[in-house]
Amino acid sequence: MTDIAARRAALFALFDRLGIATTTYEHEAVFTVAESRHVKEQIPGGHTKNLFLKDKKGRLFLVVALGDAVIDLKRLHEVIGASGRLSFGSGELLEEVWGVKPGSVTPFGAITDTAGRVTVILDVTMMEHAVLNYHPLENTATTSIARDDLVAFLEATGHPPQILPCSESV
Repeated sequence: MTDIAARRAALFALFDRLGIATTTYEHEAVFTVAESRHVKEQIPGGHTKNLFLKDKKGRLFLVVALGDAVIDLKRLHEVIGASGRLSFGSGELLEEVWGVKPGSVTPFGAITDTAGRVTVILDVTMMEHAVLNYHPLENTATTSIARDDLVAFLEATGHPPQILPCSESV
């Protein structure tokens, strides 16, 4: 069993232990919001994007919003309480801390960050959806989870999320 397969199995086992029901849809690998449009048409619920960011002091953030959300990265630090402007974390840092490769970023990576290095920020607009969709640690599938169950999962992994207005109206 590959490392990702083992971690994915551990993710679903944790969902089971927490009493969280999910539905997973297998599909071809998708790397961007644009590439995934045809996949999303087949799966109900809010579809998302995930931004792995760091501030000038090295603090790490995962900002999770709807896929079509407009996020002003120049001002986002003011909303989330970061030290100065934010930049994207490198692929190497993402894999080290969150356990996923670029293109597979997901709040479910919290299962890997046992040190609690990443602060998870959920956009308030995304949280209006009852069901949300994320990759289960790899971009060859999409897992649907209830909004409240996502919060319960994050809390169980030591990542109590902050729900903040990160996106702008379009």
